[in-house]
Amino acid sequence: MILYRKGAPLRVRRSPAPEPPFWCATTIAPYGARRATPIAIDYVALRASGAQRLEVGVADGVRDELERLRALASPVLIDAADQAEVVFRRGEEVLSFCEEQHLPNVHLLSAHGALPQHASSDSVVVIAAWPDGSDGRALFAEAAARGLRWGAAIPVIFPLTTDLAVLTAYADAARDHGASFLAAVGVEVEATAKQALAQSLHLAADDDRYAMLFHAAVEPLHLATERHIAALAHERGLPDFVVPPLWEERSNWNAATLLTLVASRMIAMELDLDQAGRIARSARAVAELDKPLQRIAESASLSIIGGIDETSAEMLTGWLDGATPSFAEFVNEQWRMMRAPSAEFRAPSDEADD
Repeated sequence: MILYRKGAPLRVRRSPAPEPPFWCATTIAPYGARRATPIAIDYVALRASGAQRLEVGVADGVRDELERLRALASPVLIDAADQAEVVFRRGEEVLSFCEEQHLPNVHLLSAHGALPQHASSDSVVVIAAWPDGSDGRALFAEAAARGLRWGAAIPVIFPLTTDLAVLTAYADAARDHGASFLAAVGVEVEATAKQALAQSLHLAADDDRYAMLFHAAVEPLHLATERHIAALAHERGLPDFVVPPLWEERSNWNAATLLTLVASRMIAMELDLDQAGRIARSARAVAELDKPLQRIAESASLSIIGGIDETSAEMLTGWLDGATPSFAEFVNEQWRMMRAPSAEFRAPSDEADD
């Protein structure tokens, strides 16, 4: 059961540098963090929890609250996921305000949500899906018919969204409906969510999936699935990350996004962690620059900027010239790795316990 309580404050979060998976400087959520049963995903904290009964806060006076805030840094993430948006349309109110202020934005919704009635070319719609029978493919068709700029994201949760055949079919559907990207979203699964999963899937205690869910570390499987989704996207000619609005512009924020994407994938793969840390620090330095990166590159070498390491400077120099940086492409190629079907799950055995 879900109870909606109006009058909750608008939740606003600011970030000084891009963060995966949505790369936005400001996050605006007109609803409470937990807003679905039996499993709720908080796409800001990247955490899944479970509950049979929820009280969801719904912001009132959205426009008034936004007008009282100081200037919002773009791009803006509008967290309008789940069914609350179908009823209240508060996310669409935030979207209308952003468009009036000419703020590029990412509008996040889920399979049980609703597409905005109006979205400009500066808006990117992200449909976060559950490939379990309620995966949002009807929204794919609607978004395609309306000519929206949209892409698909898959929250990776064992065993809901780790089936390889389901993921392949889902990737095909995204491509066939004209998605502009297909991305994985890694989430932390709390114990309450695991219990809700076991109940909703009717997993018995002697089921291997039950043992895997509660008695094994599923993080390696989640990571392998994220990389598998990236490989599926690349095979279908789709970018394998959430492409932010105005990505074609050579802005400081986009440059920092490029570096952060590379660094985060290196860290996840444990690939040269020292270098990954330097790239991550360079990304933050670029995001905080007062002058446009393009202007600095035109007048001098990027190496004059304090806090940017040599590898990052080389990547950004090529990127500013319109090329794909070779180091970034190398990391991305390493990241896009198909998961073997035999790695679907490996339940702990009694012999291993002995």
